[in-house]
Amino acid sequence: MYILEEKIYLWCLLAIPLLIAIHLLVLFWRKRTQQKFASPKLFGLLTPNKSTLKSSLKITFLCLAIGFLSIALVNPKLGTKTETVKREGVDLVFALDVSKSMLAEDITPNRLAKSKRIISEIINNLKGDRVGLIGYAGSAFPQVPITTDYSATKNFLRSMNTDMVSSQGTATREAVRLANRYFDNEETSKVLILVTDGEDHQADFEEEIARAAEQGIKIIALGAGTERGAPIPIRDGRGGVNYKKDRAGETVITRADLSTLKRIADLGNGVYVDGSSTTKAVNEVLEAINDLEKTEFETKEYANYQHYFQWFLILGIFFMLLEVLLLERKTGWLSKLNLFNENESENE
Repeated sequence: MYILEEKIYLWCLLAIPLLIAIHLLVLFWRKRTQQKFASPKLFGLLTPNKSTLKSSLKITFLCLAIGFLSIALVNPKLGTKTETVKREGVDLVFALDVSKSMLAEDITPNRLAKSKRIISEIINNLKGDRVGLIGYAGSAFPQVPITTDYSATKNFLRSMNTDMVSSQGTATREAVRLANRYFDNEETSKVLILVTDGEDHQADFEEEIARAAEQGIKIIALGAGTERGAPIPIRDGRGGVNYKKDRAGETVITRADLSTLKRIADLGNGVYVDGSSTTKAVNEVLEAINDLEKTEFETKEYANYQHYFQWFLILGIFFMLLEVLLLERKTGWLSKLNLFNENESENE
């Protein structure tokens, strides 16, 4: 199994087709300009040491250098083998609300970014527990199944955003229903952590929460946002910011529904946690988890992850040096070999 730690640097690869396009445009422009100045045969006599092949080689080496350096920045890691290990812990499923209301900035920097940071910090402090990840808005969808691979879970967490679900709303019922099917071990302690502002537009989640409680699933309601609320920003492609409005043209203010969150926690035999402070929220969630009975279980996981960025870095530097050292004029000793019958062409 492989992991790409910093996938954002893959965007650097877009520089390669851009460089190729610029190179081709320069060649086309140069050829047309030369034709205005002199005929191809005469221009070849005027610039006998000019090498078209080396010009193409230089752009090729530059593209290879960019490609390998970009992959080095991504930091690919490969798990060389799997090991069956015994762990002791609980099963945790995070259900993250990705509705548009989570973009409100009544907590810094906004509700969604704050929630993702809290979840990431909780995962960083886990020892032996298994985790899963669900996203939901108007509907719920699986992100990461129950696993001990914390790194992969956090990678998926970072990529979650409010554009992942076309249907808006906050379907707590759907999130709990999906979580009920997530847990695959009857014997382990099970915890569902609902991370949301509590603005539920279905409001008929009691039945699903009762079903979860029957299966021994405890629900921690982690609140994102404040009761005073904030408008929902809508950013355009030019960096401008507008705010969501209702049908009457009034700015919509989204407020965290703390009473609903506390009700969810009570029905789910869990606790309500205020997500305004990252440190406090993480400590309270970890305290609730530590109070649960730990269960020993076996799991297979990839071990001996090895970094391979250094090989791509070496290749990138190698091709970069080749591009710098390679001159565009012909090499004397290579021209004498007459590999491409250049001398015969000139005699003709």
